[in-house]
Amino acid sequence: MTRLIKYAFLLSTALALAACNETLEDIAPKAERQLPARIVQTMKAKGMSKTSPVMMRIFKEEGKLEVWKAKTNGRYDIIASYDICKWSGQLGPKFTEGDRQAPEGFYTVRPGQMNPKSSYYLAFNIGFPNAYDQANGRTGKHLMVHGACSSAGCYSMTDEQISEIYAFARDSFNGGQREFQVQAFPFRMTAENMARYRNDPNYDFWKMLKEGYDHFELTKIPPKVDVCGKRYVFNSEPVDGQSFSPTAACPPMSQPESLLTAYRQHQALYDIAFNKALKTQSTAKRSETIAGHEEARLVADWSKRRARGEKVSRLPPNLPSPTAVAEAPQPEATPAVAATASAYTAEPASRLQTALEAAAPQPEQQEAVDNTTSAATEAVAEDAVPNPTPRPDTSVERTASVPAPAATGGQGTSLRRRIQNIFSR
Repeated sequence: MTRLIKYAFLLSTALALAACNETLEDIAPKAERQLPARIVQTMKAKGMSKTSPVMMRIFKEEGKLEVWKAKTNGRYDIIASYDICKWSGQLGPKFTEGDRQAPEGFYTVRPGQMNPKSSYYLAFNIGFPNAYDQANGRTGKHLMVHGACSSAGCYSMTDEQISEIYAFARDSFNGGQREFQVQAFPFRMTAENMARYRNDPNYDFWKMLKEGYDHFELTKIPPKVDVCGKRYVFNSEPVDGQSFSPTAACPPMSQPESLLTAYRQHQALYDIAFNKALKTQSTAKRSETIAGHEEARLVADWSKRRARGEKVSRLPPNLPSPTAVAEAPQPEATPAVAATASAYTAEPASRLQTALEAAAPQPEQQEAVDNTTSAATEAVAEDAVPNPTPRPDTSVERTASVPAPAATGGQGTSLRRRIQNIFSR
């Protein structure tokens, strides 16, 4: 009996010690941590609910990840902006597995891509390769936004940052959002930035991405994204019962007239600012960019040799005089851009119409376009799209260099019906 009492005492003592040593992770798993009260209050002030839909934007050169949430009127507003801790590679898309490039483009994240048990604290897979990447022969896998501030092709955040970013996505999925969009850009696609990289081999690819960027800037609603003819197309619907195929030629397609009108007005102002910027950007500082598949293959080979333990250079190789061109066809008369569409329940048509009407230039703005006045140019430079923020110095792999010599899903019938309802007048 005495022995049994002793064993019981020892067992109770062990349990007590275990309880004392219990960590916060055991009590509140990291994937279930709630957003800080300050963010919740900001959401309320902006007319957002905790579970309203989200989308995210990434800007490499500025080193920013933005989280946007839908307001009660259906339009999105920014709710948080984070400094990216590390991203690897250079400006430009990912071409092949092992090239250490962080992807650029339009991607879709679904609940199954969330990883609450990541070795990098928390993570979600951004969905590379998407339909566009696959159509253009681009390869790679496990491209993430994650914590631990360590990157080899991913976008890496601090653990504290990814905890909040993960919570935004988790809460939106809990609210009924089936997938959210991640837009990854080389930089904020202003006229000044596009002019800086006018002669870059990736310019045509970036110009294609810019159309989707502009659609969001005009409507503040994530664009519907598809792929045909190996290129993105935005907010478009095939006509005569046809469908989009990533590798087949694009069928005849249509866009809402209100969106077309707003986009034309925006483009006219942009052209003025772009032409002005061209005259002042000849000596502007530019970050390093990848020179297409040729350089990507060199970096991938370097990565393989390094993994085998061979002696290699400290940094990946690059081509000092870019000659390769990113695979993006020349713009056609029809809009060029797409990847995957948001599957959250479509907002009523009147809401998008209101957004478009609010974005459309007024008569006096059109007069400014016609007269090509300097005032119009300044308006575009300051208001049409956000100005870039200073880029943080985060990694040797992201060090800016002296510019090199210039070189020139389908979602299903029900979703498409909802999308069409958005744009019906």
